[in-house]
Amino acid sequence: MEKILVTGGAGFIGSNFVRYLFRRRKNLHITVLDKLTYAGNIENISDFISRRDFTFVRGDICNTKLLDEILPGSDIIYNFAAETHVDRSILEAGSFVKTDVVGTYALLQRALKYEIPRFVQVSTDEVYGSILRGKFRESDPLLPNSPYSASKSGADLLVRSFHKTYGLPVVITRSSNNYGPYQHPEKFIPLFITNAIEDKPLPLYGDGKNVRDWIYVEDNCRAIELVGRSGKVGEVYNVGASDEKPNIEIARKIVELVGADEDLITFVADRPGHDRRYALDTRKIRGLGWQKRVSFEEGIRRTVRWYVRNEDWWRPIKEGVFKRYYRRLYKDRIDKAKKVGRKR
Repeated sequence: MEKILVTGGAGFIGSNFVRYLFRRRKNLHITVLDKLTYAGNIENISDFISRRDFTFVRGDICNTKLLDEILPGSDIIYNFAAETHVDRSILEAGSFVKTDVVGTYALLQRALKYEIPRFVQVSTDEVYGSILRGKFRESDPLLPNSPYSASKSGADLLVRSFHKTYGLPVVITRSSNNYGPYQHPEKFIPLFITNAIEDKPLPLYGDGKNVRDWIYVEDNCRAIELVGRSGKVGEVYNVGASDEKPNIEIARKIVELVGADEDLITFVADRPGHDRRYALDTRKIRGLGWQKRVSFEEGIRRTVRWYVRNEDWWRPIKEGVFKRYYRRLYKDRIDKAKKVGRKR
């Protein structure tokens, strides 16, 4: 039986990954380690808790004593544990450095100590910075522009160094923007979907023309699992769907699917260091036989439908401590936009 450790497995991509593995694989045991911060939600994995082939451990990847208890005997580690939201990193950079860099270092140390056969670092296209034309390749330099992307860059470089220096068998995936079920409503797509459902303003940064390549979360999960099994040790693999969309187009599509008023779209002051465009060259991962299966049109329909049907999942989040964060980030921006009439 393969023993799999998924750190950050109660988060958005991590929980979808666990769900994907249980659907597709047999003869495995999955242990999820998650600190259950605001973005880690036990409800995301509640349907697995009673399974005999699943173990949940609440804890911090920085806790080396805990890692000493749960890492030995693992066949593979998938490291999803991270602070991930750019806006929060601008407000609270220290927690990103601690989890994304120090936490990854702690995992690498223990993976080396216990001779774990495979370490998969789940990273992001944001480590490359912004690109106006063309696409980033895995060999391009890392030029992060936010505390979040800088912390993920630091983690990636530590992972690489543990392979080069100590021979730890690692692989790294860098994906474009994920979307889908169970994504925390602080993120762009679920925030706009839930705000549209609630008939609240959709705060769109700048001119709304920042471009992202969007990938449905299950397509990314398939890529991560494939790289974990078949990726070349020491290598990096970009994962993207080539579904580039400006944010304003996404906002209008969400309004259309929810059936809300397009006047809810409210242009607000841009955030500092806002990357203009991300795009990835994915020839390397496609060389392993991967390709996207879910188009953006289909994926966004599935996602809107999920949030419409699962209000009991997201409403407690938005009515909890998230309220304070939302006011801190958006209230002044929205108030100023209303004064000058910055609508679509």
